[in-house]
Amino acid sequence: MDIDARAYGLSPKIRLKELGDNHIGIVKLIKSRIIQQDAAKVVEVAKQIKAENSECKVSLICTRNIWSKSLALLGREGIDIVYEELQ
Repeated sequence: MDIDARAYGLSPKIRLKELGDNHIGIVKLIKSRIIQQDAAKVVEVAKQIKAENSECKVSLICTRNIWSKSLALLGREGIDIVYEELQ
């Protein structure tokens, strides 16, 4: 189920999806690779979500096209990865 990003003070362009109780996914399904700059933006979004709800767990929903440095950055920040395929 999609969540309105404005509820967390985010841009309405950011897609959020409810993954469970207190678990939100940031949807980033793109054809190109997710580079470290993209991962840094995801970290900032996750921090803003956690500022609104500190109990909330945040994950990134993306394809398998993600750089290893991006995976390392997200891992250090405690953001899990949920893989989905483009449709």
